[in-house]
Amino acid sequence: MKVRELMSQDAETIRSSLSAKAAAERMAVNGVGYFPVTERGRLVGVVTDRDIACRIVAEDRDPKATKVADIMSKAVAYCFDDDELDEAVHLMEQNRVRRLPVLDRKEHLVGIVSLSDVALHAPHHLTAEILEAVTRDTPLSVTINPLSNILR
Repeated sequence: MKVRELMSQDAETIRSSLSAKAAAERMAVNGVGYFPVTERGRLVGVVTDRDIACRIVAEDRDPKATKVADIMSKAVAYCFDDDELDEAVHLMEQNRVRRLPVLDRKEHLVGIVSLSDVALHAPHHLTAEILEAVTRDTPLSVTINPLSNILR
C-alpha cells in the first residue's frame, strides 16, 4: 500500500513568520496540536503544542513576539506519497513520531500520514508496532530526512 492511499490530504499549514500565539490559537480552533510549517509549498519545519509549551511557556518567552521560526523543529522526518506504507511506518518507529509530513517528488507538502491513518486503513500489526515504538522509554537511533536537502 502506498502512503498516498491513506494519508490525510490538504493538511493545514502555517508560515514561519506567524507568532507562536497565533499558532496556538489556530491549534485551539482546529483542535490539533501539530502544524507543518511551509514556505511557498515547501516544508521548512513542524511546530507542535509541545514546542509551544516547552519553548515559550517553560522559558517564559512572549508568545506574541516569538515567531514560529524560533520554536519550530527544523530536523523533520518525512516520507514521499509514493513510498510504501512500510517505509513510512519504519520512519515513524525510528523517529518516535505519530505523524509524518508527506511530500510529492517535487518536494511539495501534499499531506500527513498519522498513527490514526495507519490504524484506520492498514493491517493491525503496523499500528501496534508504531505505538510500541513511539511510547518506548529507551532511546532509538534516529533516522531523519534533513530538510536542508529540500531547501535549495
